[in-house]
Amino acid sequence: MTTPVRIGLAGYGFGGRFFHGPLLASAHECEFLGVVTTSPERRAQVARDLDRPIFASLEELARAGAEAVAVSTPAATHMALAQEAMNLGLAVVCDKPFALDAASARETAELADRLGLTLTVYQNRRWDSDFLTLRRLVDQGRLGTLTRLESRFERFDPEPGPPAAGGGTLLDFGSHLVDQALVLSGPVERVYAETRHRRGAGRLDEDVFVALTHRSGVRSHLWGSWRQGAPGPRFRATGTSGTFLVDGMDGQEALLTAGASPASEGERWGVEPENRWGHVLRGAYAEPVPSARGAWDLFYPAFAAAVRGTGPVPVDPWDAVETATVLDAARAAAHSGRTISLS
Repeated sequence: MTTPVRIGLAGYGFGGRFFHGPLLASAHECEFLGVVTTSPERRAQVARDLDRPIFASLEELARAGAEAVAVSTPAATHMALAQEAMNLGLAVVCDKPFALDAASARETAELADRLGLTLTVYQNRRWDSDFLTLRRLVDQGRLGTLTRLESRFERFDPEPGPPAAGGGTLLDFGSHLVDQALVLSGPVERVYAETRHRRGAGRLDEDVFVALTHRSGVRSHLWGSWRQGAPGPRFRATGTSGTFLVDGMDGQEALLTAGASPASEGERWGVEPENRWGHVLRGAYAEPVPSARGAWDLFYPAFAAAVRGTGPVPVDPWDAVETATVLDAARAAAHSGRTISLS
C-alpha cells in the first residue's frame, strides 16, 4: 500500500462541506489535512463539523506538508486558485465548472502540463448510478446504435434560484450535462442553445436548453432548470433497437446531504433500490434494468493513484477544456439565436 496523499480542501460552502469533505475523509488513499478558508462563518462551520486544522491560505496549507488540494470555491475563483496551488507545487482537484470560459481552462491545463503536476476536474456525475447504467447498456449494444440522448438536471427552487457561486445554470448544471454527453457520444460539431435569465441583480441564467450534434451523428438534447415544476426524465436515450428511460436523480447527493458517507454506508453506498431502476422500452414492452452502483467514492482513490503515478487522472483536464468550449458556443448561440459550428 502506498503512502496516502496529503490533501487539503479549499472552500467550505455546499460543495466542500457535503461533497468533498466526506468523500476525502472516506478515502483511505488520502490523508485529509484540513480546510483553507478565511470566512469567519465557514471557519466556525469547519470547527463544528471536523476535527481538522483550518488554514488561512494555500501557502499555509503547502507549508503544513500538503501534496494536493481540492478547490471547491465559487466558480469565478477556480482558475486563480488552481494556478496558485500548482505554482506552489500542489496537485489539484478543481470543482466544476472548471472555468468560466475555454481560454482560461486551456491556460490552466497548459500550466499543469508545463509543471508536470496532476490536475483533474471533479466531474463526479460520471459516476452517477443512472449514467453508469446507460453507458453499460450502450457498450453492450442493448439499445442498438445510439441516435439521441435526452438528459435533464431540473429542479423547482425559484427562490432563490441558481446560486451565484455556480455561475448560472448553463455553467453549473451544463458542466455535468455536456461532460456526460461528450463521454457518451464524443466530440461536438454544432451547438444550439436557449437561455432564460432571472430578473433583478445578477441576472443569472436559470433555465437552459442546449442541443448538440456530435460527429458520431448522435444528437444530445440537454435541459437545466431551477424553475421546472414538473421535471422530465433524468435520461431518455434512444437507439435503433430500444430506449432507456430513467426518472429521478442519483441518490448519492441525498445521502451526503443527510450526513451519510461511503465510510458510514460501506457496501450499501450508491446502491439504488429496485423502485428507482430504469427500463429499456420497445413499444409496449418494458424491461427493468438493475442500476449500476453509484460510485462517487472511486474519485479520490483514483486521484491519489494519479498523484502517485500508478494510474490515470479520473478526469482529464483537457476533457474540461472541451466542455468549456461547448459551453462557450452555447452561450454564443443563445445570444445570437444561431447554431454555432465547432471546428
